Amino acid sequence: MRQSAGSASIHAGQGGRVRTSLNEPGESAPTLLVELENVPSGTFAEAEAVIDGESESLILYREGDRVRAWLNICPHAGRRLDFAPGQFLKSRDGLLVCAAHGATFETTHGECTAGPCRGQSLRSIAVVVRDGKVWHEASAAG
Repeated sequence: MRQSAGSASIHAGQGGRVRTSLNEPGESAPTLLVELENVPSGTFAEAEAVIDGESESLILYREGDRVRAWLNICPHAGRRLDFAPGQFLKSRDGLLVCAAHGATFETTHGECTAGPCRGQSLRSIAVVVRDGKVWHEASAAG
């Protein structure tokens, strides 16, 4: 069930979709995902990184100086959550909304709180904030 436009808003921050150069699969060097200043607090952005040897789309959510990241894949049907690259829906109460089927996810652990995959969670990806930049370290567990 898709939420009406009145209950969700487009939320891409200033950065929206973030393009970075990727490390080659198997490299252990950290991958720069985004400059922290390009993702305003309380917003979502999209970045790409190599995860398990594959180039993957990530959802980044910034809250103050902390950034959380998940694979941009809804557990319900395996589709991306954004309705266009880097363009995410956010409910009035701050939840991430899947553009395909309206599942809503809380932003602490990525758990689905309503919709077709209730009780399931987005796959968390470990990221670190260092020197005003958000990094994915391939050796870090998600």
